[in-house]
Amino acid sequence: MMRSGALAPIRNGLLFGVALFAVLSSAGSADGGDPPGTAMIELGHATVVIPAQLPDRERKAVTMLVEEVGRRTRLNWVVTTDWPEAPGPVVVVTPARALATFSGKPGGDRGPEPPARSEGYRVWVAESTPVVWVEGHDARGVLFGVGRLLRELRMSRGRVDLPASFRVSSSPRDLIRGHQLGYRPKTNSYDGWDLDQWERYIRDLAVFGTNAIELLPPETDDAADSPHFPRPPLEMMVGMSKLVDDYGLDVWVWYPVPDNLDAQPEAARISLERWAEVLGKLPRVDAVFVPGGDPGHSRPSALMPHLEKAAAVLRKAHPNAQMWVSTQGFDRAWTEEFYAIVGREPAWLSGVVYGPHTRDSLAEVRAGVPRRYPVRLYPDITHTMKCQFPVPDWDLAYFVTEGREPINPRPRANAEIFKALKDHVGFVTYSEGCNDDVNKFVWSALGFDPETPVVEILRQYSRYFIGPKTTEGFAQGLLALEQNWVGPLSGNDSVETTLQQFQDLERQASPDDLRNWRFQQALYRAYYDALVRDRLVFETGLENQAMADLRRARAVGSIDALNAARATLDRAKTTRLSADRRGRVFELGEALFQSIRMQLSVPRYQAIGEERGANLDSIDAPLNNRVWLEAEFDRLRALPDEAARQQGIEQLIQRTNPGPGGFYDAPGDPTRRPHVEPGPSVALDPMLRVARQGFQPRPDWPLTWYRHAESLYDVPLRMNYDDLDPRAHYSVRVVYAGDRGPTPLELKADGLVVHAPIPKSDPVRPLEFAIPPQATADGRLTLTWTRDPGRGGNGRGCQVTEVWLIRKGD
Repeated sequence: MMRSGALAPIRNGLLFGVALFAVLSSAGSADGGDPPGTAMIELGHATVVIPAQLPDRERKAVTMLVEEVGRRTRLNWVVTTDWPEAPGPVVVVTPARALATFSGKPGGDRGPEPPARSEGYRVWVAESTPVVWVEGHDARGVLFGVGRLLRELRMSRGRVDLPASFRVSSSPRDLIRGHQLGYRPKTNSYDGWDLDQWERYIRDLAVFGTNAIELLPPETDDAADSPHFPRPPLEMMVGMSKLVDDYGLDVWVWYPVPDNLDAQPEAARISLERWAEVLGKLPRVDAVFVPGGDPGHSRPSALMPHLEKAAAVLRKAHPNAQMWVSTQGFDRAWTEEFYAIVGREPAWLSGVVYGPHTRDSLAEVRAGVPRRYPVRLYPDITHTMKCQFPVPDWDLAYFVTEGREPINPRPRANAEIFKALKDHVGFVTYSEGCNDDVNKFVWSALGFDPETPVVEILRQYSRYFIGPKTTEGFAQGLLALEQNWVGPLSGNDSVETTLQQFQDLERQASPDDLRNWRFQQALYRAYYDALVRDRLVFETGLENQAMADLRRARAVGSIDALNAARATLDRAKTTRLSADRRGRVFELGEALFQSIRMQLSVPRYQAIGEERGANLDSIDAPLNNRVWLEAEFDRLRALPDEAARQQGIEQLIQRTNPGPGGFYDAPGDPTRRPHVEPGPSVALDPMLRVARQGFQPRPDWPLTWYRHAESLYDVPLRMNYDDLDPRAHYSVRVVYAGDRGPTPLELKADGLVVHAPIPKSDPVRPLEFAIPPQATADGRLTLTWTRDPGRGGNGRGCQVTEVWLIRKGD
């Protein structure tokens, strides 16, 4: 509500002092993140003062402030253009150009150093006065200054506090700080959101410094419709563009073009016509990003002339809009062709995007592109594996159950990735839903101020979205969820502690907290992780017992041993383990569908596929080798006589034994790969291009084959051995599982060919090759795998699953 009128300034110092005493208190909550005794200024009945004739977008920031305070506190802050005469707290919101209109008001001339750049702000509490100042360098600075104040306020029902000593001045480092919000069926929640939810989310992101939102067009590499769509895609796109414009943020559009443009002139023509139709309806477009691949697959000599025409179509509707392109999916030849074209500096091109499936490093792309073109990041923050930034050494049990798009707060990992990527102008993250919510806010906050400690970002996130009483507990809980994914799960006792901590928060939670989708997401992960660990420990024990049953085959006979082993494994199907935890996971899954339309199941919530975050459907996936072992048992049982069955059982028991003087590695298993040469740190190799862990499941495989070590593109994968017998001969037995496809692998031993490039066998099976004796004559050996050089795509293919180095004798 706006109020006008000439109110005299406060002149009575005694009256002002009484007011100050009323609003200052010594607080510091038990879990609010504030040290005990922290002096607070109480702002519950504050008046918001703004300059007269404030433009609409700056008024939008003020509206956001008042509404967000009211939503959390049920207090209605009054907005006025005149300084209030009555004593009481005041919040001033002003652009820098209007600060002089408040000359003489308490504390207005005693703020921190003004921000140096556009979009900057400063926020401070005037000394000895209940006045809070928010000054923006420009319109966006006002918005982000208000956002920073909201992040710092301690808001609860009927109360608003702010540390009395709070002072900050900040300007953003990154020019572009954005997130892709895709209204399409492939996402795990976005397709169920209507415009009111989109505005809430866009506003949330703006509070943390986001200045760009990337939209998707009505047609992508996706289904045309979703059962969850509240509106047709183009209508929603128009509405979202207007929402983003209302807040004064940049509107980007991710807009793929058809494959093989040089062979499809009609498709190219239709594409340009559709661009004109779609882009012409959007109220605002600041930039269009065309991926070179994933989707889209046209060589640069065909793609770039088409994009020149597309840029003309774009600028007819939006004259100042920019055109950006990536080299995603390009092979070496296409990448060099792209550099040659861009080297001629086409005027229609605005910049280059660095995204997933880019074979060159960021430094190589930056070096290959003229400096007149900025480089923007397109970081994948939504996936756990088979992606740009996989979870390092992720436990197989998590892969089998939680999958590629789970709820995935990775604040420390994302901060490390953010800081490793240098020489760019900013980012628009790749997201497939609200499963990566925490990661978005980490990127936005760091894009504004890279020096902000991760835990402080999480405290602001927790304070603003959950509430002040759980600030520290929830922030530390998010870090604990990330730690749940570090190291072998069976030995990670902190998973149980994490659940206990979240159960404490759950017991203390208000009804509003329990309906809060961000609170629900964290609870869901805590319960799910603990359930998976319970099952892993139990089922691992069953498999160990089953193998012990098999080892008694000589004593009890093969059939009885096989029967006993099968009965042991079958207990996983009949034992309902941790039923209370499993039930709570399903309750929270239902709550998340109701609160945020998160689709955690295909049959229950019509998710587009299990791989798209629908991990309620994989919650009971076997966590041991039961399925493969039972097939092996059936094969052994069918052998013609006892001797053959005994021999087969012994081979099964001894499957990984390399024999005397030999060595066994499962390169995809962090606990069983002593000879794999590790890659550099995330700081040097954020994409983990060297010896990363990969996953590929098939129900007829042993679990060991579900994961492998891999290197990307032309990077070799190496294993090193020392202290070998220089007089002995060796052979290598190897399993090549992983992705299926035509990618051939070559193996060398100390530079000597062990096998020439060969495709992966299908069906997968162990292959054995002799090691040239001269390779081990010095007692050392390096095995090196490479794929065919120069290829593009996702870069995968050089994948090794099991390796036996077998000593053959002198």
